[in-house]
Amino acid sequence: MKLKNGFVLRQVCGENVVVGEGLDAINFGKLLSLNETAAWLWTQAKEMGDFTVDTLTARLCEEYDVAKDQATADVEAIIKQWDELHLVDMA
Repeated sequence: MKLKNGFVLRQVCGENVVVGEGLDAINFGKLLSLNETAAWLWTQAKEMGDFTVDTLTARLCEEYDVAKDQATADVEAIIKQWDELHLVDMA
């Protein structure tokens, strides 16, 4: 899967938010606030291009002191949220 084009992570008033650019901004019509870890995962996913739950989990475990089971659950939850907001292409 990969993050859809047209969405970017920005700092707004000290908050990490995902916003749409161009037509995606009109269609999205909202800001998605991300905590520090979720913003870090967004950045990793963007850098990877194509990613999976497993590849993001591995990076999360390398960067943070977190058990693999917890990291997997966290990654699955954030990807589910991104998917519900149509921010990822699951193909």
